[in-house]
Amino acid sequence: MNFLRGVMGGQSAGPQHTEAETIQKLCDRVASSTLLDDRRNAVRALKSLSKKYRLEVGIQAMEHLIHVLQTDRSDSEIIGYSLDTLYNIISNDEEEEVEENATRQSEDLGSQFTEIFIKQPENVTLLLSLLEEFDFHVRWPGVKLLTSLLKQLGPQVQQIILVSPMGVSRLMDLLADSREVIRNDGVLLLQALTRSNGAIQKIVAFENAFERLLDIITEEGNSDGGIVVEDCLILLQNLLKNNNSNQNFFKEGSYIQRMKPWFEVGDENSGWSAQKVTNLHLMLQLVRVLVSPTNPPGATSSCQKAMFQCGLLQQLCTILMATGIPADILTETINTVSEVIRGCQVNQDYFASVNAPSNPPRPAIVVLLMSMVNERQPFVLRCAVLYCFQCFLYKNQKGQGEIVATLLPSTIDATGNSVSAGQLLCGGLFSTDSLSNWCAAVALAHALQENATQKEQLLRVQLATSIGNPPVSLLQQCTNILSQGSKIQTRVGLLMLLCTWLSNCPIAVTHFLHNSANVPFLTGQIAENLGEEEQLVQGLCALLLGISIYFNDNSLENYVKEKLKQLIEKRIGKENFIEKLGFISKHELYSRASQKPQPNFPSPEYMIFDHEFTKLVKELEGVITKAIYKSSEEDKKEEEVKKTLEQHDNIVTHYKNMIREQDLQLEDLKQQVSTLKCQNEQLQTAVTQQVSQIQQHKDQYNLLKIQLGKDNHHQGSYNDGAQMNGIQPEEISRLREEIEELKSNQELLQSQLAEKDSLIENLKSRTSGMNEQSSATASARDSEQVAELKQEVAALKAELNSKSVEITRLQTEKHDLLQKTEALSKSVPVQGESENVIAAKTTDVEGRLSALQQETKELKNEIKALSEERTAIKEQLDSSNSTIAILQNEKDKLESEIIDSKKEQDDLLVLLADQDQKILSLKSKLKDLGHPVEEEDELESGDQEDEDEENEEVKDQDSI
Repeated sequence: MNFLRGVMGGQSAGPQHTEAETIQKLCDRVASSTLLDDRRNAVRALKSLSKKYRLEVGIQAMEHLIHVLQTDRSDSEIIGYSLDTLYNIISNDEEEEVEENATRQSEDLGSQFTEIFIKQPENVTLLLSLLEEFDFHVRWPGVKLLTSLLKQLGPQVQQIILVSPMGVSRLMDLLADSREVIRNDGVLLLQALTRSNGAIQKIVAFENAFERLLDIITEEGNSDGGIVVEDCLILLQNLLKNNNSNQNFFKEGSYIQRMKPWFEVGDENSGWSAQKVTNLHLMLQLVRVLVSPTNPPGATSSCQKAMFQCGLLQQLCTILMATGIPADILTETINTVSEVIRGCQVNQDYFASVNAPSNPPRPAIVVLLMSMVNERQPFVLRCAVLYCFQCFLYKNQKGQGEIVATLLPSTIDATGNSVSAGQLLCGGLFSTDSLSNWCAAVALAHALQENATQKEQLLRVQLATSIGNPPVSLLQQCTNILSQGSKIQTRVGLLMLLCTWLSNCPIAVTHFLHNSANVPFLTGQIAENLGEEEQLVQGLCALLLGISIYFNDNSLENYVKEKLKQLIEKRIGKENFIEKLGFISKHELYSRASQKPQPNFPSPEYMIFDHEFTKLVKELEGVITKAIYKSSEEDKKEEEVKKTLEQHDNIVTHYKNMIREQDLQLEDLKQQVSTLKCQNEQLQTAVTQQVSQIQQHKDQYNLLKIQLGKDNHHQGSYNDGAQMNGIQPEEISRLREEIEELKSNQELLQSQLAEKDSLIENLKSRTSGMNEQSSATASARDSEQVAELKQEVAALKAELNSKSVEITRLQTEKHDLLQKTEALSKSVPVQGESENVIAAKTTDVEGRLSALQQETKELKNEIKALSEERTAIKEQLDSSNSTIAILQNEKDKLESEIIDSKKEQDDLLVLLADQDQKILSLKSKLKDLGHPVEEEDELESGDQEDEDEENEEVKDQDSI
């Protein structure tokens, strides 16, 4: 403390040079003192001098202060003093202009010290590392110092932070600090850090900045919050404006839904503080950033849909129709709603359904138009309403039709109880206020934009000018006002409306030329040498006359293209006409209006051009110039070329549609082929199961044969042959009959398979010649044969299944016969007979048994033949599958031919007709072949039950 008092005492003792000596002594003490207390006191003294003697302290002490930051990290107090001193040196916020040395503290003094500080990038990295300290006396001055560096030399400091490892991440931790002063200054730091640097904006966004900032806004009370909410909203704008990546991340993170509570302001007249107005204004601007017309169309569209789905658009419309809303908030809300609905059909339809809370309820569009044509309303509000109406009609043919319909005689309310949008536009169009004339003309032009149907419908509009006079058309009334010499703003608006109306609408051009006074009026306006103020009107008249020539269908004999061009050459001169036409694009306000869709003018005098009209001028200026210089022969050739191109386009469009339909048919056929493949695999599986069943039957038959042989060997010693002989012949006879029946069925199946093979061969021959055949009768006959083939295959499968069932039944009966034979063999011999009788009966039984064995051998051979016939049937089924594969290959060839035919435009008609016939024929055949076999699952389940019964029979025989 003695040291500090000595230093401070020395400051007031001598003149100004003594202060420099004091600062030098303090710097020496900071550099040379070994005691930490001495260095800390010296730095504290420098801090107290740094505000008053900023230049001297900065020049002499900056290097020592940076050295303190590097070496005395363990003492937070000296670090805090050093950071505060550096902040006072670099910052321009607290300059004392009343002091004698204020002239040396120029505006660039802070940037010069900043340049010295960041000359060594390690200094900025050191400052970033100090921000990791949790001590308040270190972190807070560090945040202020880094913010001041960014304000002085933002791009250079941003680049250093960007290449510093984890530099941005360290700064993001400030938003999570529990001390509000550090958190709030951290927001200001991030504002300066993210300004005009897309790379840092992306890093900050992906460091969860959106979540943290929205949490802070919610904690502070949304729009009712203080300046912290304002700072957070400015930072959000920095992150989102002109940054498509961050906008997409904001939408995908469902943060748009969290914006809805911001606009729940109610209808209270109280509570609209200046800070709340500022906050809500920034919130509305943030919504506009997401749906700005300058954003990519896809990103804007997705944000618009999300705002409608979460109810944000509905909340904005509630504010729009509420009472007690400040004028600037209402204006910005109208602009915001405009861009939320612009080009989005769903949002436009919802906006059309919004009604104002009046009695009776009126559509919001009507209420807004009433404000637009009311000259007592603020200018910015009227511009906002015009922008809202333009956005509502942008790419909205449905809305355009509804607006024009309110002007037609059939829809006008004769009672006069309600006013429509069309009536308001007509009232504004012909009022005494030139601004209302311009706004109504531009609004009506947007109802006709790129909509030829509504241009023709508007020709039906009739206006009653005065009592007793016949009504005149809207088109005629517009030209009448033009000829009366009204204000320039009114004439410019009407000329823009007429140019939009007549462009791309030959019928409207004919109606315009039908009035014999229009063409002389236009040529007279263009030919006169008027002042600079009238040059724009002359240019618009030249454009209107050029449109009347370029879109003229020559239906009026007195005003065909050639006569109009001769009139221009005679009265105006082609060069003079082109020069006057160029006055439009050369006007100083033309380029300003062409930049953005929003009509944003500083005053009513600047409201001359509409954005969409500038696009029309850019499109038509060149073609009109060419049309003026073209001869009549060139016009005729051009008309012929246009007609030829239109016919060609119609033909191409027709066949494109045909090709599209055939592509859909091919897709259906591919799906059917896939279904056929699956069915084929199922049939192959069924055949495999049947083959295994036949093998099981063969094994069971061999087992029966062995067991029957053993029984015959033991039966020679028994004397009950009479009873056995009484049963065996009947059973064997029945078995023979069943075998014969199976053989006949087998022969029938073979004949059916032979017929099927012939039909398949016939089908193959017909398919191979299908490119040369065009007869519909032959295709129908092939379809019938394929259908018969399908039925025969189904019958064949049914016969195969029946045969399998018959074999199983035969085996069951053989098993019963074997059991009866064994029962007879165990019976007790009859007593009382003589040995001779027994011997004779035994011989008889042995003979019959040998006959039975012979018949059993024949039965074995017949069953073997039956299994071979089963194998032949399987091979023939495989042949059928191969035939289907051949048909599939032929269909693929047809598909390749269709693809090649698309490249041959000259022969397109003939090739497409052939392919259509081929595809239809092939479709019918494949469809018939692909019909699923009925009761397939039931057959498989029946086969499984047969297998289970046969397995049980084998087990019984093994047990015997």
